[in-house]
Amino acid sequence: MSWYVLYTKPRMEKRVAKGLQQMGVEVYCSFITEIKQWSDRKKKIKTPLFKSYVFIKMEEKNRNGVFEVPGVIRYLFWLGKPAIVRDKEIKVIREWLEEDKVDDAKVEHLNEGDKITIKNGAFKQQEAIIRDIGKRKMRLVLPHLGFTVEVKTKEVV
Repeated sequence: MSWYVLYTKPRMEKRVAKGLQQMGVEVYCSFITEIKQWSDRKKKIKTPLFKSYVFIKMEEKNRNGVFEVPGVIRYLFWLGKPAIVRDKEIKVIREWLEEDKVDDAKVEHLNEGDKITIKNGAFKQQEAIIRDIGKRKMRLVLPHLGFTVEVKTKEVV
């Protein structure tokens, strides 16, 4: 059995995961807790790490059954075939989130479009391309894994 990536309607990740689990499909949908600021309050909200994506583990011959679940749009494809995620990569994501190994990083002399190699953490030795740099977060594209991650950053002094 292989891990596949499903693309879902926006903000439907939890419902799709629940529906797939009820069908007996092994599902992994990673969530992180973010603090959202409104004008009158702050609130902790669980949001998906990979927005509009759900990982499923199943045999290839059973792949079409997932479209019975409301909110599933399509499979993510890579080179004309459904993208397959290795068990090792799912394990790294799980460990990274469970052990809360998201560290603050200091950004110095980096620009959007720069290619970097991650030196520490769950994605150690992975090549990444900087997509956005903000005051508190930086978005990295990990082309070999096929997704984008956000990392916290400290303001450059």
